[in-house]
Amino acid sequence: MRAFDYRRAHSPEDAARLTQAPEAMLIAGGTNLLDLMKLQVETPELLADIGRIGFAEIIDTDDGGLSIGALATNTAVAIHPRVRRDYPVLARAILAGATQQLRNRATTGGNLCQRTRCFYFTDIDQPCNKREPGSGCGAIGGVNKLHAVLGASDHCIATYPGDMAVAMAALDARVIIGAADGQQRSVPVRDFHRLPGDTPWRDNVLDPGEVILAVELPAPLEGMQIYRKVRERSSYAFALVSIAAVIAVENGAITRAELAFGGLAHKPWHDPRISELLVGSAPSAELFDRAADLLLESAEGQGDNDFKIPLARRALHAVLAQVMEQAA
Repeated sequence: MRAFDYRRAHSPEDAARLTQAPEAMLIAGGTNLLDLMKLQVETPELLADIGRIGFAEIIDTDDGGLSIGALATNTAVAIHPRVRRDYPVLARAILAGATQQLRNRATTGGNLCQRTRCFYFTDIDQPCNKREPGSGCGAIGGVNKLHAVLGASDHCIATYPGDMAVAMAALDARVIIGAADGQQRSVPVRDFHRLPGDTPWRDNVLDPGEVILAVELPAPLEGMQIYRKVRERSSYAFALVSIAAVIAVENGAITRAELAFGGLAHKPWHDPRISELLVGSAPSAELFDRAADLLLESAEGQGDNDFKIPLARRALHAVLAQVMEQAA
């Protein structure tokens, strides 16, 4: 780990000012950042500690939704009574994501901003356009079992590793972002993370001098909420494929279908065409095949990760079949 300066931020605006410089980074729980600093993947000259600026509350919103402060820990979110009652897909995703010790430290904002676990990104002796622009993508033609089959580019095939954001995408949550001048903007979670394109080093839409203040969940959605995570072992591991689903069935027809997918792309993957296909139709194996065809029509494996394409199809079938069973 390289030497760095440390300052404690006293407000969101103060934190935003401190991170206007490109060599500065925010730290809250530090469960991802400190590991990357030890590996010298991240080498900030200044760490701005935001752990004492507040914004850890989980409160009801005027429209019946829920506001989750950026510094609310993953544990606090997963065990919150309203999350467990009204947004169980979010609680299940968080509980599937990490050990109790990590959940006690990891924060909502930090979870959204976590970096990829690509082997080439975390090894500074390997080429990685995300870590060192222009150096190449070692995963293309290399070890790429965990890598993207959707939304990748010639510059990067890394995946977003988180679980929480996948559930938030299915719930159509919004990220509240603050700037140094006190101005705020709201971005759908579905649009918060970026595909790699030709700028893979930009993971999300945050600009220098911006901080996450909260995530807002809409009023509870009717329907069954499911989180399915397929991984190599039953203990904590990153998803090969994950699916967060909010699906309602009434009078034998699907009336709501919000699905988001993890482990497949550089961001939680949401395709509105799947909802358009499913809503109004009676559940059937043929319908599920058509939904999988839409999801995977542009999927492209890189060799080691080819298996993800049929795996995603089977996982989607399993989730939709579970809906049929519970609705029967």
